[in-house]
Amino acid sequence: MKSFTGKALRWEWRDGVIELTLDREPANEIGLAMLGELEQFVAAIGALAPETSACIIYSERKHGFSAGADLRELYQTAAQLSEKERLSGLRAFLVRIHAVFNAIDAAPFTTIAAVHGVCFGGGFELALTCDIIVADKMARFAFPELRLGLIPGFGGIPRLKRDLGNAFIRDLLLTGRSVNASRAQAVGLVAQIAAEGEALRIARATAAQIVKFDGITRAAAKKFIKPIPHEDLRREIDLFCELFARPTVMAALKKFVESTDAMPYLP
Repeated sequence: MKSFTGKALRWEWRDGVIELTLDREPANEIGLAMLGELEQFVAAIGALAPETSACIIYSERKHGFSAGADLRELYQTAAQLSEKERLSGLRAFLVRIHAVFNAIDAAPFTTIAAVHGVCFGGGFELALTCDIIVADKMARFAFPELRLGLIPGFGGIPRLKRDLGNAFIRDLLLTGRSVNASRAQAVGLVAQIAAEGEALRIARATAAQIVKFDGITRAAAKKFIKPIPHEDLRREIDLFCELFARPTVMAALKKFVESTDAMPYLP
């Protein structure tokens, strides 16, 4: 399937490059709808891979790349279930999202995240599955999960540990503060900074360069330099579920859902 249009995202293949567009109001929150359509994309990777050199993931939403997990959906679903059902459902969701993110991480073509605006929580974790991050100079990155009594649950910390130094990771995780594109590039998170509104154009130019190279060599190089931290990812799911079982987490989610702030996901 070389093109697809769903309710939360779409993709199109052209001249060896896939463009995967996140487009779910209001800010590309990742819930069941987006997960289901990401699973469809992952299922298509095998057929697309032989003809594909690069994949660009970007957002049509003006607020940014993605505000993260759909916390409203998470709370509303969890509030209707018993504690046992809540945790089993949560674990099943996390296993599904990890499978999708691992598949994108391991895709044999080069993946590029073109990021603008908000790139928080689960959205940040999606960007981290990509081989290259191109950031608009106004982009901001954050893991605000600790204010909910949680850790990132979509694989972000194991992937950051794979790629970056501990000082930056601990500062990002333990303070919940956001960082701008310049600092993100300085620590090695962002490969290229684009002028405001230009991240997608720069990502397309990067993809055009990647198309020139031999696919087998490119895939082998990627596999060699970018191992997936499977054991840490499994431990993350266990810890997330353990933390989620506490009443303080449901109380924090309730407060978030009831917030009247225009953008309550901001740190």
